[in-house]
Amino acid sequence: MTKSQVTPVPEGQTCFPYLSARNAAEAIDFYKRAFGAREAFRITMPDGRIGHAELSIGRARFFLSDEYPDLGAVSPETLGGTSASVVVYVEDVDALAAQAAAAGATIERPPQDQPFGDRMAWVRDPYGHRWGLAHRIEDLSLEEKQNRLSAM
Repeated sequence: MTKSQVTPVPEGQTCFPYLSARNAAEAIDFYKRAFGAREAFRITMPDGRIGHAELSIGRARFFLSDEYPDLGAVSPETLGGTSASVVVYVEDVDALAAQAAAAGATIERPPQDQPFGDRMAWVRDPYGHRWGLAHRIEDLSLEEKQNRLSAM
């Protein structure tokens, strides 16, 4: 295939969270147990570290690698926290939050109905990444969401 035949932007999801973990292979196993993640593939570097892996939870895909400090890829453990979170819509927030906790995640906020029409939980994985788990319970207009939030 020539360069002119290549589609520059792939079909489907075009923005992916790219996480780094101190032990990406262990993290992949955790994501499978905790969130039912499916691993599409992984690329292992000659030194044994994972250079790139692609996983999905439902229709949401994300990337993961081991830490590569020389490339700026460091984990929340190394940083002492994270400024970003990953939010995933799932079929059953309550069940998945319980499954994640059983696999070793910390529940930061248990599942709760939100005024903007979602039921949501917040968990932190053992590698320092923060996950929002949500499922829709009401279809609301933007105006109704704003009215509810303003009334709080």
